[in-house]
Amino acid sequence: MSETMLRRLLVDDGGQDLIEYALLSAFIGVCCVLVWPNIRLAIGAAFTGWDTNVQALSSCTPDPGGGGC
Repeated sequence: MSETMLRRLLVDDGGQDLIEYALLSAFIGVCCVLVWPNIRLAIGAAFTGWDTNVQALSSCTPDPGGGGC
Protein backbone atom coordinates (compact mmCIF):
# COMPACT_ATOMS: atom_id res chain seq x y z
CA MET A 1 0.00 0.00 0.00
CA SER A 2 2.79 2.45 0.80
CA GLU A 3 4.45 1.71 -2.54
CA THR A 4 1.34 2.76 -4.48
CA MET A 5 1.02 5.93 -2.37
CA LEU A 6 4.67 6.78 -3.01
CA ARG A 7 4.27 6.16 -6.74
CA ARG A 8 1.13 8.32 -6.85
CA LEU A 9 2.92 11.08 -4.92
CA LEU A 10 5.82 11.08 -7.37
CA VAL A 11 3.53 11.19 -10.41
CA ASP A 12 1.09 13.81 -9.08
CA ASP A 13 2.16 17.33 -10.05
CA GLY A 14 -0.79 19.23 -8.60
CA GLY A 15 0.38 22.41 -6.89
CA GLN A 16 3.51 22.66 -9.00
CA ASP A 17 2.13 25.70 -10.82
CA LEU A 18 1.43 27.44 -7.52
CA ILE A 19 5.01 26.94 -6.37
CA GLU A 20 6.39 28.18 -9.69
CA TYR A 21 4.25 31.34 -9.59
CA ALA A 22 5.22 31.98 -5.97
CA LEU A 23 8.92 31.67 -6.80
CA LEU A 24 8.56 33.88 -9.86
CA SER A 25 6.71 36.60 -7.95
CA ALA A 26 9.27 36.46 -5.13
CA PHE A 27 12.09 36.82 -7.67
CA ILE A 28 10.38 39.82 -9.32
CA GLY A 29 9.78 41.40 -5.91
CA VAL A 30 13.41 41.02 -4.86
CA CYS A 31 14.59 42.49 -8.17
CA CYS A 32 12.27 45.49 -7.74
CA VAL A 33 13.53 46.11 -4.21
CA LEU A 34 17.14 45.98 -5.38
CA VAL A 35 16.64 48.21 -8.44
CA TRP A 36 14.34 50.84 -6.86
CA PRO A 37 17.09 53.03 -5.27
CA ASN A 38 18.86 53.38 -8.64
CA ILE A 39 15.63 54.25 -10.42
CA ARG A 40 14.75 56.79 -7.74
CA LEU A 41 18.13 58.51 -8.08
CA ALA A 42 17.88 58.55 -11.88
CA ILE A 43 14.40 60.11 -11.79
CA GLY A 44 15.56 62.72 -9.27
CA ALA A 45 18.57 63.60 -11.43
CA ALA A 46 16.36 63.92 -14.52
CA PHE A 47 13.93 66.29 -12.78
CA THR A 48 16.80 68.36 -11.37
CA GLY A 49 18.30 68.64 -14.85
CA TRP A 50 14.99 69.67 -16.37
CA ASP A 51 14.45 72.29 -13.66
CA THR A 52 17.94 73.70 -14.16
CA ASN A 53 17.43 73.88 -17.93
CA VAL A 54 14.06 75.59 -17.62
CA GLN A 55 15.45 78.12 -15.15
CA ALA A 56 18.40 78.84 -17.45
CA LEU A 57 16.17 79.29 -20.49
CA SER A 58 13.74 81.60 -18.72
CA SER A 59 16.53 83.65 -17.05
CA CYS A 60 14.05 84.42 -14.32
CA THR A 61 14.06 82.60 -11.02
CA PRO A 62 10.60 82.51 -9.48
CA ASP A 63 10.24 84.30 -6.17
CA PRO A 64 8.14 82.36 -3.64
CA GLY A 65 7.16 85.68 -2.06
CA GLY A 66 5.29 86.72 -5.21
CA GLY A 67 7.80 89.25 -6.53
CA GLY A 68 8.38 89.46 -10.24
CA CYS A 69 11.64 89.43 -12.21
